[in-house]
Amino acid sequence: MARISTAGAFSSALQGILDRNAALVKTQNQIATGKRINSPADDPSGAVRALDLDRALAEANQFSRNSDAATNRLSFEEQTLSDITTLLQNVRDTAVQGANATVDAGSRAALAQQVQSRLDDLLSIANRKDANGEYLFSGYKTLTQPFNQGTTGVQYAGDQGVRLVQTSSTQQIADGHSGYDVFMQIHEGNGTFVTSANAANTGSGVISAGTVTNPGAWVQGNYTLQLTTATDYEIRDGSNTLVASGTYTSGNAIAFNGAQFAITGTPAVGDRFGIDTSATEDVFTTLQNLVTTLKQSNVTPAERARFDTQMGAALTQLDQALDHVSSVRSEVGTRLNAIDETADSRDAQNVELNKSLSDLRDLDYAQAVTQLNLQLAGLQAAQSSYTKIAQLSLFDYLR
Repeated sequence: MARISTAGAFSSALQGILDRNAALVKTQNQIATGKRINSPADDPSGAVRALDLDRALAEANQFSRNSDAATNRLSFEEQTLSDITTLLQNVRDTAVQGANATVDAGSRAALAQQVQSRLDDLLSIANRKDANGEYLFSGYKTLTQPFNQGTTGVQYAGDQGVRLVQTSSTQQIADGHSGYDVFMQIHEGNGTFVTSANAANTGSGVISAGTVTNPGAWVQGNYTLQLTTATDYEIRDGSNTLVASGTYTSGNAIAFNGAQFAITGTPAVGDRFGIDTSATEDVFTTLQNLVTTLKQSNVTPAERARFDTQMGAALTQLDQALDHVSSVRSEVGTRLNAIDETADSRDAQNVELNKSLSDLRDLDYAQAVTQLNLQLAGLQAAQSSYTKIAQLSLFDYLR
C-alpha cells in the first residue's frame, strides 16, 4: 500500500486548485474577449490557421485600397477624355463651318481665333491633375507637368511609362495612360497613308484623304502623283520608279497598291500630289495647322484648291484624333470593369475568409458559460476538500 506524506497531499491538493483556477481564468478571458483562441497555447494548429486567414484578409484589404486608388485615377482620366472629346468635336464643327466656300476671310479669322482658344483649353486639360495632385498624363513622372508650349509647338516633358497597380494576387491594372500615347501618337490621314497637294501647284486640283481597298497590297513608301498632261498622270515612288499611270478625270477614283483616292478640279500640267505612308501627329499640331489654314488666303483658284485640300486633311486628322481618344476611353472603361469584377470576387472571398476565421477563433458563448459553471463548481469542490484534508494531520487525530 502506497504511503502519501502530509506534504505530498498538501502539494497535490494545492496543484489541483491552481490548475482549476487557471482553467477558470482561461474561460473567463475567452468570454471577456469573445475569442476561443487568445494565444497560440490555446490551440497551436488553430492559431497558425488563424494567422494565415488574417494574412489573407490583410492582403485582400490592401488590394481593395489599391483598387480604390486605381479607380479614382482612372475615373479622373475618363472624365478628362470625355472633355477632350467634346472639345475636339467643337473644333471639328468649327472646321466644317470654316471650310464652307461662302465664309469670307474675316469670318475665317474669327473661327481661327476660336480654334486657338480651344488649343489653349486643350493644353490646360492635358495638364490636369488627379485627386492626389499628380499629373494624369506624365507617365512615371507624375510630379512633372507633361505639356509645355514651346517655340516649335507643344512639347511633351513626361515619359511613356504606365504605373501598374496590383488589384489581386493575379491581376495588375494600369492606372492611366501616358500623354505620349494619348496626345502625341495619332496616325496621319486615314491611318495607312496621307495625301497632300504640293505648295507650288498652280491648278485647282483637290485631292481626297483616300481609303485603303486592299491592306495587303499596300507597300509602305512615299509616292508622288504628277499630271504629265491635262488628262494623264503618273505615280512614282521615292526612287522615281514608275508605279502606276492612267487617265485623269475629275472625281474619278485613282487606285494603286491597294490605295484609292480622287482628285477633283482642274490641276495644271506638272502639278504634284503626295501619297505618303502615315506617320503620327500630335493633336496640338493638328489644331495649330487648322488655325494656320483658316488664316490663309483662298482668293485664287490655286489658293482655294490648296485651302480645300488642307481643310479636308484637317477634318480627316480631327476624325483620327476623335477615334484615338475614343479608343483610349474604351481601354479606361475596360480597366474599370475589370477592377469592379475583381472587387466582386474579392468581396465574396472575404465573406468566406471571415466565416472561416469566425468558426476557428470566435467563442461559442453557450458552451463557454456552461464550461465556466462546471469549472467554478470544480474549483469550489477542490477548495472545500482541501480545507478538510488540511485537518487530517496525525496531531489533529491524537488531539
